[in-house]
Amino acid sequence: MKSFLVIGVGAFGRHLVQYLSRHNCEILVADKDEKKLQGLLQCATSAKIADCTDPDVLTSFDVPGFDACFVCVDSDFLAQLEIICLLKDLGAKKVYGCADHDLQARLLERNGADVVIYPEKDMARRIALNVSSENIFDSYKLAKDFYVCEIAVRPEWIGKTLKELDFRARYSLNVLARKENGAVLDQLPDDVFEKDAHILVMGKEDAIRKVTS
Repeated sequence: MKSFLVIGVGAFGRHLVQYLSRHNCEILVADKDEKKLQGLLQCATSAKIADCTDPDVLTSFDVPGFDACFVCVDSDFLAQLEIICLLKDLGAKKVYGCADHDLQARLLERNGADVVIYPEKDMARRIALNVSSENIFDSYKLAKDFYVCEIAVRPEWIGKTLKELDFRARYSLNVLARKENGAVLDQLPDDVFEKDAHILVMGKEDAIRKVTS
């Protein structure tokens, strides 16, 4: 069972704790505001009312014992910088920070953040990608400009196979699977693309847009 430390209960931190709890994870959540913690007592393994800019407080959490630490202090960026720096000094295995823009991300990385999340920016970009084309049905961001998307099969692909289309070389995309009646199935090299089918592709956003326009 994995264990996580979540510091700060803003909108993102709250959702993070709720979803982590669904995956049978141990979660310690901490915030200075007792009221913010009350709604998470059923989700988190434990909750602490604490000022995590205090090194003694973080030391008491046994930081190296967590698989990852998430710093979600969205109302005080300076506090987030301090906490990330302290977590790394205490031996945190992996630290996630939250940024609103690129300058904040650079500062977080320089202070020790291993991964920087853009909660609002990433969600807005994902929604924009989904709604901008009638042929994109869902998407999941893997890295900068790199997505897994559920897309419609193009008319010119129908009746042909991945081999015949030389799909990866021609479109710079990997086909991961196909969807049939809600089920995800393998799309093998010799399987024929069918009309009205959906496939899951992985690749850069520009390449995905080219095949869905």
